[in-house]
Amino acid sequence: MRRFYAFLLSVVALPLWAQQYEYKVVTIVESIIPMGLGRSRMIEATQPLDVDQYTLERTKGTDTKMGAIGRRQLKIDRFKETKMLNFFSATGINFRNIASNDALITDKINKLAQEGWELVFVTSGVESHAGSGDEEGIFITRLFFRRVKQ
Repeated sequence: MRRFYAFLLSVVALPLWAQQYEYKVVTIVESIIPMGLGRSRMIEATQPLDVDQYTLERTKGTDTKMGAIGRRQLKIDRFKETKMLNFFSATGINFRNIASNDALITDKINKLAQEGWELVFVTSGVESHAGSGDEEGIFITRLFFRRVKQ
């Protein structure tokens, strides 16, 4: 009986361990610049890049050849860009804008889930208003998705 359970476990569990995934990142940039002067967007790359083409190995700590890689080479031309609303309006925090952005983000997550993508990790950061002389800032969120490679 133990052999049967061991066999059953190997038949069921092995394919789970052997699964390979592909990943996708969706970046959300929400402006905290007052009066609608900022730009808020949801960005999704639709063109792949090969990280190995832009990676160099240093053999001596200060010896770098990064200058050989131009910034223009790194920029992709194909991506999806969804317009979003800014956190602030002329009178301060605009909760309607936040709720509208939440609805857009929720719809994006639901649509990707329908395509087989699973949300596995979220990270965020902020560069916020730092006093009377600083009227710029963004709130950035990255959504990491994966799905079984086909």
